[in-house]
Amino acid sequence: MKHFLSIEAQTAEQLTTLLDLAIKLKADRGKTSERPLSGQAWAMIFSKPSTRTRVSFEVGIRELGGSVIFLSQNDIQLGRGEPIIDTARVLGRMVHGAVIRTFAQNDVEMFAEYGRIPTINALTDEEHPCQILADLLTILEKRGSLDELTVCFIGDGNNNVARSWIWAAERLGFELRIAAPESYRPEPSLLKKLTNRKIIITDDPTAGADRADVLYTDVWVSMGFEDDSARRLGELASFQVNEKLVATAASGALVLHCLPAYRGKEITEETLEKHAQTIFDQAENRLHAQKAILSYVRK
Repeated sequence: MKHFLSIEAQTAEQLTTLLDLAIKLKADRGKTSERPLSGQAWAMIFSKPSTRTRVSFEVGIRELGGSVIFLSQNDIQLGRGEPIIDTARVLGRMVHGAVIRTFAQNDVEMFAEYGRIPTINALTDEEHPCQILADLLTILEKRGSLDELTVCFIGDGNNNVARSWIWAAERLGFELRIAAPESYRPEPSLLKKLTNRKIIITDDPTAGADRADVLYTDVWVSMGFEDDSARRLGELASFQVNEKLVATAASGALVLHCLPAYRGKEITEETLEKHAQTIFDQAENRLHAQKAILSYVRK
């Protein structure tokens, strides 16, 4: 049975297969009657709020011929303390697959084990694998290839998006620079697992951005860190993506942001608007990437 629980769990071949499928599904949107999820009901279990993830999965499931049941934590007994393994055992007998957006990576993995249905990680505190697949799709569209690629992730280098980027670079072999303050660096235990010597950690955003093909940023205050907002904003202030930083990157460098964006914090208004076409193409690609994942893991 196939699941999509993390970038770490994917091989280079699997990631390439998913990207090829996403390209095809995007090109065929509205032109084909193929419905691989026909007759299937999928559950979406979200403990965290969402815009892009929820809409892209709901639309994607429907476009692939399936039906969808959205369940927030307050809608089901999971929110009142039922163990995830019991929720999984019940839903596994009623639905054909599950998309889960929650806090603990272990919850998604336990659901996949006990539910025995295709399970997709729509975000955990550990990884955001669906986002990175859409990001890679965007880069592939804009550059034509992932060969000789250099990506610079700027900001909180120890969040879920950064970790998924690290695993993407490890699997696909491109150069990744994480530009982050020392206290926001990836955990040493993660870095010890890596074999790609082109994954570089620096506390100098200018050095990280130097001739990079892609500059990537994310919010500085992720969900669950709101109480530390003032401290985090102060410590990350010099890691803003702005026109001065973009000027150090390669000519025609892409600026990506997984959204929502907080203008004037991790990215300036001017820079976001100059690169809005790419950033909102990136957001649209969540739909096509999700459809590829759904098609790939379905029973």
